Amino acid sequence: MEQPLGIVEILGLAASISLLSGWRLYLCVLATGIAMQLDILPLPEHLASLRVLASPWVMGAAAIAALCEFFADKVMWLDTVWDTIHTFIRPLGGALLALAVIDPGDPATQAIAFILGGSATLLAHGGKAGARAVVNSSPEPFSNVAVSTVEDITTGGLLYLVFAYPLVAGIIAVLLLGVALGLLLAARRLIRQFFGHDNAPRA
Repeated sequence: MEQPLGIVEILGLAASISLLSGWRLYLCVLATGIAMQLDILPLPEHLASLRVLASPWVMGAAAIAALCEFFADKVMWLDTVWDTIHTFIRPLGGALLALAVIDPGDPATQAIAFILGGSATLLAHGGKAGARAVVNSSPEPFSNVAVSTVEDITTGGLLYLVFAYPLVAGIIAVLLLGVALGLLLAARRLIRQFFGHDNAPRA
């Protein structure tokens, strides 16, 4: 019989899913549903609310959305438009995924999970969107494809890890948080330098 996850593992799982949702929300939903269908991710009873993600209807909708995102995210400036539209969608989706992980018997904890999950997703989304806006300043299109592909592979791989090895979910969440903050600060600095250079007085 599978041992129930401890509070640290549950919080790490919720945080990791929320942060990854800031990069690929629909891939997170689809991959989780597929893994449940194949019993790759055996969930303890108190995480049974996540089983809704294994619904064929939910998986079908997520697959269509993930496919659209896969292509849109690799086209220069279209990826920025897509990110802009999802500024409100991703945080809500990430918050709901985090909410599904937390024990429904504790309303206070669920409220905290919803708020923090949405905030974490928004932070990751902001870092991704800012970094991609900087990449779009490059005249060649290959950097967009390369960065987007790395995001696809990283999201899929880390999503599997956090479910397969819940003990490392907290570590992954901390690393993802650091990456999100780093991307956000780097993008902010590069954008300020870019506009500062353009607005600098000429001799």
